[in-house]
Amino acid sequence: MNRIDRLTAILIHLQTKRVVKAEEIADRFGMSLRTVYRDVKALMEAGVPIGSEAGKGYFIVDGFHLPPVMFTQDEANSMMLAGKLVEKIADKSVQTAFGSALYKIKSVLNEDEKDNLETLDSNIQIHFRGRATTNDQFPDHFMTEIQRAVAKKQILKIDYCNANGEVTQRMVEPAGIFFYSLAWHLIGWCQLRNGYRDFRSDRIKNLINTGEVFKKRSDVSLKEYLQAMFVSNQALEPAVVVFDKAVLKYRPLSSTTTQTDLGDRVRAEFMMDSVDFIARWLLMFGKGAEIVSPDRLRERVAALSEELYHHHSVSEIQS
Repeated sequence: MNRIDRLTAILIHLQTKRVVKAEEIADRFGMSLRTVYRDVKALMEAGVPIGSEAGKGYFIVDGFHLPPVMFTQDEANSMMLAGKLVEKIADKSVQTAFGSALYKIKSVLNEDEKDNLETLDSNIQIHFRGRATTNDQFPDHFMTEIQRAVAKKQILKIDYCNANGEVTQRMVEPAGIFFYSLAWHLIGWCQLRNGYRDFRSDRIKNLINTGEVFKKRSDVSLKEYLQAMFVSNQALEPAVVVFDKAVLKYRPLSSTTTQTDLGDRVRAEFMMDSVDFIARWLLMFGKGAEIVSPDRLRERVAALSEELYHHHSVSEIQS
């Protein structure tokens, strides 16, 4: 990147936040702090109203904005790829908002860039198996409102359906959103339970943003919550088992497993807290289950099988 392009990129970066640290600019563009200071000084000498606060960073004086920014072909292509991912892992509200943004990006491209983007669009496919199809019971169009509440620290009123089908009304002070187990999760302080809870977004039947800003008492970051959650679950261990579909007909797998279709077989990935319990459960599937990992789970199943063999062996049956 030449200096002209870098100066423009720095100016755009400065407009993305209220205050931008010099270290942040240096990290993004791979340059020294001395070069950052020199480039910012050059922008100021060119008439850009940049202010600074000791120990905080640089900021653009209110009222100054760059004219509309043109996108490069690579930037437009990356947005197209992101849109494909959004279609698979975001709900309807986010898909609609992102689609609108993508149309605006396309509108500022030249004719050749538009043609290239159309070609790329028809030649990108993403297969993301496992995300449940939304139905009328779970509208699945609340993520945009949830994001707004997280950003503005506003209390959400939700009707939430748990795994047993029970619906309760909750007042939630959102800490953040997290994608895992093939679904988006709202993490927040539940006033009903008087503690932090994890709400799957696709189990929210109704949602209202009250507009009420919650107190700092529950102002905990998503990172802190997840760190605490991981610490409490350190005993969990991942396991991978491949099942014949025939044996799953009458013994379906839990919804907590990540499943991959292999044709006549299904690869299941899940977390276990007891090797012995999972080993005894797997015995029900006989030869229809093949343990990929961990080794100690396979060894435990083998040991239990040997115990059963000796227990039921004809030679040990007492007359």
